[in-house]
Amino acid sequence: MTAEADADERRARAALTRVIEPGDENGGRWLREYGARGLMQLLTAPEGTDDRALGGVGPRRVSGLRARAAAAAPERDLSVVAGIGGRFVCPGDREWPTQLDDLGTSRPIGLWVRGTPDLRLWALRSVAVVGARACTPYGAHMAATMASGLAERGWVVASGAAYGVDGAAHRGALASDGATIAVLACGVDVVYPPGHAELVRRIAEQGLVVGELAPGDHPTRSRFILRNRVIAALTRGTVVVEAEYRSGSLVTARCAQRLGRFTMGVPGPATSGLSAGVHEMLRNEGVLVTDAAEVVELVGDMGDLAPARRGPVLGRDLLDPPARRILEALPGRGALGGRDIAREAATTVDEALGRLYELHSLGFVERHGDGWQLTPRTTRDDGTRRAGP
Repeated sequence: MTAEADADERRARAALTRVIEPGDENGGRWLREYGARGLMQLLTAPEGTDDRALGGVGPRRVSGLRARAAAAAPERDLSVVAGIGGRFVCPGDREWPTQLDDLGTSRPIGLWVRGTPDLRLWALRSVAVVGARACTPYGAHMAATMASGLAERGWVVASGAAYGVDGAAHRGALASDGATIAVLACGVDVVYPPGHAELVRRIAEQGLVVGELAPGDHPTRSRFILRNRVIAALTRGTVVVEAEYRSGSLVTARCAQRLGRFTMGVPGPATSGLSAGVHEMLRNEGVLVTDAAEVVELVGDMGDLAPARRGPVLGRDLLDPPARRILEALPGRGALGGRDIAREAATTVDEALGRLYELHSLGFVERHGDGWQLTPRTTRDDGTRRAGP
């Protein structure tokens, strides 16, 4: 590989993004066999040329590809994307993320990119945060919080710029002045969905907008699904926040898993259909995560450990076992004498009284005449306290 793809190779690959659909494995096989320039020569050869070189597809398909190739104008497309501050990145370029090569024959022909950062460097430390378009307020909150936390830790957040979880993830990263990549299922000069025009503009200014399709190309259902493989391959791991059983976000997660990337899911209510797909993923290959620290523990470097999870430490937790036995012998309400407390704690009266005075100095018990009882604070601190005699 050269440091940069040569000009003819770049033009040929730019043209092929108009000809071959994203993820077309036949196209990927032809590219591997003939190279971009050779493939364009085959596709633009005069009618009647032997089509057996383009094996794996029928004559109608070849005819359709030839029509597309004849209409391709790579110089125009390269000029259009340059006019919006973009560029075309292809294999052989320094900026090409080589992890995309893991896709084999479904590897992108090239990527149209808007934004100034280096795509390869950003992708090396990136995590995908994806999920349902019609997400719940909980899903939007978790996506934004997760993305914000990742951005604050120096990670790049990648998503698809769709409504719902995707948009919340991008906004969370942007709100923390962090880095984010939007991978589109259309041309990088096309705003889809239209309601995210301002969001996509902000991403292009602060981050990167990336797509396989040539400028002006529109999204389709199949292009959305195939776009997900790029998100999965580009990043170190994929976090699914909310997803139904048939969600495209689960396609991203399954692709990530096949590629050896981490697949993670955020749990939701067991009664929520929008979390059903995530929970099914977690029952199989996925790892449960609840915040950015847990994500980084998986995808980050050795030593990037999430803090240990534990409940609050109560004062009684610091007592030694004999003192705890005396404390537990006291009823939730009312007082007991020293002899009764000793019997309940299975110890001597002298030991019980010594421990009671110790507990009194620590504020756990009060003395009332000849009896002892818990202080009100101690009663509130322990929900397991028995009701009393």
